[in-house]
Amino acid sequence: MEKKSEETPERDFPDSVHVREQRMLRARKKGKGGIWFGLGTFGQIGWSVAIPTVAGIFLGIWIDMNWPSPWSWTLMLLAAGLAAGCANAWFWVQKERRAISRSREDNGEHHGK
Repeated sequence: MEKKSEETPERDFPDSVHVREQRMLRARKKGKGGIWFGLGTFGQIGWSVAIPTVAGIFLGIWIDMNWPSPWSWTLMLLAAGLAAGCANAWFWVQKERRAISRSREDNGEHHGK
């Protein structure tokens, strides 16, 4: 027969309320991000992909105009710029996710992931 956990819903409830209260107080102190915060984040990720892609296109066009070859440098550098931009955005999102996770751990919050 399994041994019952000492953690019961009655014991978890005060901890859960405390964690939610702390989260709410931090959110109030920090202020609402609102739509501008969301657009700024969306824009930052978008630009981190767009700039390397456009730079790859322009470099590829310049190479194709100055040194003609059987391969399209424009297409190759477009793909390379897009891959670099996506990797850049992915790393940025992971960095933000780790910062949020660290903040939650520092404040004593427990979560599933």
